[in-house]
Amino acid sequence: MPRTTIGIDIAKQVFEIYVEDGATQGVERKRLARKKMLPWLANHPPALVGMEACGGAHYWARELTKLGHEGRLIAPQYVKPWVQTNKSDAADARAICRAVQEPGMRVVGIATEAQQDVQALHRVRSRVLRQRTALVNQLHGLLLEYGVAVPRGRAALRKVLATFLADERGTPLLRQLLAEQEAELADWAPVGVRPLGEAGRAGVSAWLPCGRRSGSGP
Repeated sequence: MPRTTIGIDIAKQVFEIYVEDGATQGVERKRLARKKMLPWLANHPPALVGMEACGGAHYWARELTKLGHEGRLIAPQYVKPWVQTNKSDAADARAICRAVQEPGMRVVGIATEAQQDVQALHRVRSRVLRQRTALVNQLHGLLLEYGVAVPRGRAALRKVLATFLADERGTPLLRQLLAEQEAELADWAPVGVRPLGEAGRAGVSAWLPCGRRSGSGP
């Protein structure tokens, strides 16, 4: 028996939904607030649900799978050819509904929470490392303006900075600024650089394939 297919255009607050009933060939268009999405899906018969693989899509795919639906995520570039009118959320929902029914359509694997935890760890670590690098570069530049050339490396920077402040060089304002930056540099412990806690190690272990877990490889 032909099943119902649903295309959902994900947004922060309001979702556009396009439903094609496989039995009656009927079409339904809906607009739902975020808080009403899961109750609506819970009361809907099991269906094939397509969404673009964008922010929040993996969460929604996991949730609707728990409700008995089959969730499929499609890369946005594969949905674009099905947009027949000017781009809008409603047009995108219709295009997703049509694209997900295409035989052989490439889909994105639904990430588990453990996999997303590891992705979050890498993103946060990347951001804080950029911030630390910016701080180090700024301190190098500030000290150079006052005739102090610092060798490469954070250890050398800390040593030169401590000496500069201990010798009370520069104006009181400069020393205050450098002291604040020195304290920030000393306290820097970015997520992902310091050792992972028990929860972090468990998350990484759950995500890695068996052959790549710590202690199981060559």
